[in-house]
Amino acid sequence: MKTEDGGHTTNYSNTLIEISPDCGALSARVPTKPGTVATMQYEMISQAPYAHTSDDVIFAVHAARAGIAPTEEARTEFYSRGQACLRSSLLVKSYGFGVHHDKEGRVAIFGVETPQYQDLVADPGVTKVPGMRSKRR
Repeated sequence: MKTEDGGHTTNYSNTLIEISPDCGALSARVPTKPGTVATMQYEMISQAPYAHTSDDVIFAVHAARAGIAPTEEARTEFYSRGQACLRSSLLVKSYGFGVHHDKEGRVAIFGVETPQYQDLVADPGVTKVPGMRSKRR
């Protein structure tokens, strides 16, 4: 999504990214391979629910994996072009986690089997978007 200043953002507001339609998970699995995008996203979000926005998580993981300093200048450059949002994360595509963005755009994750995930799915006040499919139809 484009921002008012011409940059881009991956943030949503009051939205649940549901697990991907082709995920097939009945319960969430924690990613365990060190250094992978999924593991790094999982650790950052699960250790501090509703503390970071999607933009924060995606940029922090990018900076760490690219070995660059997470400066504001680097972040501005990173978001000067569009980036994939958490709909494309393996957390929703393979591991069975939904990603909830609160009204301020901060994120938390919930396993598909949890009451919190089911409550968010049932809440008519929360916008739902599916995670991206792993396979083409």
